[in-house]
Amino acid sequence: MASGQPTPKFSNDAGVREIRIGAREFECMGASPPYDHPHVYLDMGAEDHIVCPYCSTLFRFDAALKHDEQQDAA
Repeated sequence: MASGQPTPKFSNDAGVREIRIGAREFECMGASPPYDHPHVYLDMGAEDHIVCPYCSTLFRFDAALKHDEQQDAA
């Protein structure tokens, strides 16, 4: 990561369709271990959202959140 911060890892334990996150580059792990899928690096680039190819979770960037913070979308 260009910011020098470690790459955050996000999970979807609740199985929601969309999660807002405070980073554009991150790793999706699906659910927490032992129910995780392969940890995949995702990069939104200039977009504000991306879908994980393993679990189909929609991740949406939210600048109001901290770099490693996530919040289930309402």
